[in-house]
Amino acid sequence: MTGAPPGAPPSATLRLALLQYPVERPEGVAAFAARLDRWLAEVAGRADLAVLPEYACVELGAGLAEAAGHGAVDEAGELAVMVEAAPAILDAMRGAARRAGLWLLPGTLPMRDAEGRVRNRAPLIAPDGRMAFQEKRIMTRFEKERWLVSPGDPPGVFDTPWGRIGVSVCYDVEFPQHVRAQTEAGAWLILAPSCTDTMHGFHRVRVGAAARAMENQCYVAITPTVGEAPWSAALDVNRGHAAVFGPIDRGFPEDGVLARGALDQPGWVLATLDPVRLETVRRDGGVRNFADRPRAPIPDARPVPFA
Repeated sequence: MTGAPPGAPPSATLRLALLQYPVERPEGVAAFAARLDRWLAEVAGRADLAVLPEYACVELGAGLAEAAGHGAVDEAGELAVMVEAAPAILDAMRGAARRAGLWLLPGTLPMRDAEGRVRNRAPLIAPDGRMAFQEKRIMTRFEKERWLVSPGDPPGVFDTPWGRIGVSVCYDVEFPQHVRAQTEAGAWLILAPSCTDTMHGFHRVRVGAAARAMENQCYVAITPTVGEAPWSAALDVNRGHAAVFGPIDRGFPEDGVLARGALDQPGWVLATLDPVRLETVRRDGGVRNFADRPRAPIPDARPVPFA
């Protein structure tokens, strides 16, 4: 996906909108599209890029299964109807981005690849409908053992009008190598949409995102599904809040938190991000994590004898 020339330095601030998405029960894809339109209308004109959580569209699973005559289904049944409906859901996401005139990361969507494997794919959609994907690379136990979702392709970066942006979906942001590869490729902002059903899971994502922002001296943004949905086998409980993290250094908040939402409450969290601030702190911060991190592999640890 092109915007600025590949590798071009960011040249403008980015107005970012993160949605703490309340899980509901839309009857079908058209109702889901209408929900997207209503939410995006709230930030049209106030944001450049809107981000929804991982698996937000899976709220459709129960309704699609019922409409297909399957009745109540388990987690695997919800996944099956979502994969079948994925092309229509993706079209709805593209249409919502066009109508709102926004760049949109509409969460993630379980999709089948050419070999028949299910991948967890995050589309980044331009206002004109062009799109590109980042797949979730590292699967949680739930995805591996109960949904049989396959690991995605290696991390990539997207060229946008604001420079390069990376997407590290939920569990991926807990691993330094994933985000490091994206920042080494020029990403100054990492989007980490998430879906967590316990505070343990939410805090793993939150702590991982803050650590990635510190060690790479970049921005990392998280946003979750929220609320209880007893009709959904997969999204029955959803915990967390949105936040934007930056370097923990001069020119930034002492804890690195640039914005955050209220725990478990639906709504938008807005932040204006300036990539020039990152250039300044990388060059002249109290520390220079991005420049000082080892480029060569670190040798294996060895026992150190006591004298």
